[in-house]
Amino acid sequence: MTTPRQERSIACVVRKRRLDDPDDDVEYWRSRPPEERIAALEEIRSQYHRWMGNAEQRFQRVFSIVKR
Repeated sequence: MTTPRQERSIACVVRKRRLDDPDDDVEYWRSRPPEERIAALEEIRSQYHRWMGNAEQRFQRVFSIVKR
């Protein structure tokens, strides 16, 4: 059986900062391509579902049919 730590593809990084320091996270994620942002979000979602013991869920597909 593998543990979540062995499966992790995103490294844990901890930085000690002052509360009044400017936040660079928003600018970092804005600079990343959409595919990378969605991959990171999916990784966080899958970790959450593993920790909570729920079956892993995926994004629902949303579509609409337009008559022309």
